[in-house]
Amino acid sequence: MSTATDARRARVLRAIVADYISSQEPVGSKSLVERYNLGVSSATIRNDMAVLESEGFITQPHASSGRVPTEKAYRSFVDSIHDVKPLSRPERRAILSFLEEGVDLEDVLRRAVQLLSQLTRQAAVVQMPMLQVSRVKHCEVVLLSPVRLLLVLITDTGRVEQRNVELEEIIEPEQVAQLRDALNRALGNHTLSDASVALADLASHAPREIRLPVIACATVLIETLVEAPSDRLILAGASNLSRARGDFPQGLPEVLEALEEQVVVLKLLSNVHDLGSVRVSIGGEHEDSELKHTSLVATGYGTGERLGGMGVMGPTYMDYSGTMSKVQAVASYVSRVLTGE
Repeated sequence: MSTATDARRARVLRAIVADYISSQEPVGSKSLVERYNLGVSSATIRNDMAVLESEGFITQPHASSGRVPTEKAYRSFVDSIHDVKPLSRPERRAILSFLEEGVDLEDVLRRAVQLLSQLTRQAAVVQMPMLQVSRVKHCEVVLLSPVRLLLVLITDTGRVEQRNVELEEIIEPEQVAQLRDALNRALGNHTLSDASVALADLASHAPREIRLPVIACATVLIETLVEAPSDRLILAGASNLSRARGDFPQGLPEVLEALEEQVVVLKLLSNVHDLGSVRVSIGGEHEDSELKHTSLVATGYGTGERLGGMGVMGPTYMDYSGTMSKVQAVASYVSRVLTGE
């Protein structure tokens, strides 16, 4: 087979994918001839389509219908996208202006997923900064009752975590201040994954008068933040998926349930390791069966190091090129806002 024939069939395949993404209707050879300047006859295109079908790139839903792309076709299409088209200057300016109005980290990230869901008309997700890489900026200790404390942990990424601590004995207000100072000395500028040693050492050598509350606080922090960090997910635009209800054979509820469970999506977002790179997972490439008729376009965001991931989930016929461009742009501007650039 000649290189020219291979190149033409690749163009035919890209045209079929683009046509189906645009219309969600089976694509026939006649429409390809009319809409794309492929430089060959209808008979040649029909022959190319027959070869593409035999190779598993397209399939025919009904005997008299046109062809629709398979997951193999979408993967080939995505892999052929070498340069993500940048957004226009007005689009970039609008995105940055909207994100800069965020009052704190969580507000910026909520704005980011709202933007992505509106720009792509799909479901958008973002992972709060991973606690493993966040450094403790301050630990506030609030006296709720004589035997109950509230720990408020603030990280350098702006993430805030709260934990209740039940005490075995009454604690005095002056001891609360002493406890706060001790915890901040131990935790200050440590990542939570590194803080376990400092907390254990603090519990062993704390002054006698605050030994028990220190042990109680250290235990809660280690068990709930260090050993089992809870990465949270912010979701927007799930209702957009209802437009593609018929394209999820297992039913839309299963897809929504997977989104709400968070663990499945967090695992997918965690697979994006490098800032600036966009990863696309298509259909059966997902380990979880609930998502085998969806695609996820995701990337990372951060302040020099990766803090988390964000992306867009939708049916496998989504506009990959446009979605990749928008996900990359929003993540880039979130990173700029977080670094204050």
